[in-house]
Amino acid sequence: MNKIIERFLIFVIGVPLVIVITLFLPYQNHLAVNITTIIISAIGALELANLLKIKNNASLHRLEILVLGALIPGIQTLAGFGLPVSIPAAMVAGFSWLLISSIIPSKIPSSLQFEKVAGRIASGSTVMMYPGLLMAWLVKMTSLPHAGLVILVYTLIVISNDSLAWAFGMLFGAKNRGILAVSPSKSVAGFIGGLLASVSVAVLAVYLLPEVFIARHFKPVPAALILGLFSGIAAILGDLGESALKRSANMKDSGTIIPGRGGVLDSIDSLALSAPVYYALYWFLFNQ
Repeated sequence: MNKIIERFLIFVIGVPLVIVITLFLPYQNHLAVNITTIIISAIGALELANLLKIKNNASLHRLEILVLGALIPGIQTLAGFGLPVSIPAAMVAGFSWLLISSIIPSKIPSSLQFEKVAGRIASGSTVMMYPGLLMAWLVKMTSLPHAGLVILVYTLIVISNDSLAWAFGMLFGAKNRGILAVSPSKSVAGFIGGLLASVSVAVLAVYLLPEVFIARHFKPVPAALILGLFSGIAAILGDLGESALKRSANMKDSGTIIPGRGGVLDSIDSLALSAPVYYALYWFLFNQ
């Protein structure tokens, strides 16, 4: 019953909220989308740092994590306004801070301070990239023509994938679960249902939004099939990858910020990994 309520809330609250942000707040290069992405990335970085701390006891301050998590999507946002900034330079700055800050004098005994240096640098580099580096591709979408509709279709591809995968798994997955140790509850039927949903959304987008999805190298429907299929695969892999992180830390959810769903990472894992895939495919297949 909780899962049914969760899916219901996604479609009565989550989808309308996405529509408002993407279609009704396009001002300043879709600044609302960019700010939302930056905040989500920063919170997701906090949750990831907590998962990593359980494994390597890395010493990262909350403010450092927030800055590192927001760094790459923030820089991409500034680049969208034409400022002379770049993601590689931002990553160099973030990594340099992690490296140099390890030699700053501290009240912590040196034996304990330097024991955590390797874990600190590894964890800091990771939270800088995940989910921020992946979500930065969502920020890049705001620079595309018809950006609001492009982002809306991307979001629907991922949300429908998750929801229909759950429905197919409930209805037809009883005898084909457990194929992946990282998520035993997932079923073959669920994966098929999720991919069907993603492909269907992409094909519908081609028919309903022909001015947005003008195929360049293929006919519209084959192009939509490619976009939906590979974006859907990326969404599924993103969910499974985050499940592996949680299992490594022996945690059921990445956090508790979203009632009934867990943490921010639990909600954006599929969105994060599918963002660069969707952007690249849309740019190649449809962008004029």
